Amino acid sequence: MKSRIAALAATVTLMVAAGAMAASPAYAERVPCSPNQFYAYCAVDPLGCTETEKDNASHICQYVVTGFGLGLDCIQR
Repeated sequence: MKSRIAALAATVTLMVAAGAMAASPAYAERVPCSPNQFYAYCAVDPLGCTETEKDNASHICQYVVTGFGLGLDCIQR
């Protein structure tokens, strides 16, 4: 029984991670050597972020999986 629960939890984790990667913006400029991070301009830290190119970016962001769904994790440049 415990192995079934562990297998189910692993499957759900992989599916959510795949969804997070699919949800990441395709048009944002990526951070070199970091395929999950992208450049963003955030008017209100870190709410209201818009994906952008490196020259206009105020933050470096990535999507993360939280207990409530997808979240945005940003650090100021």
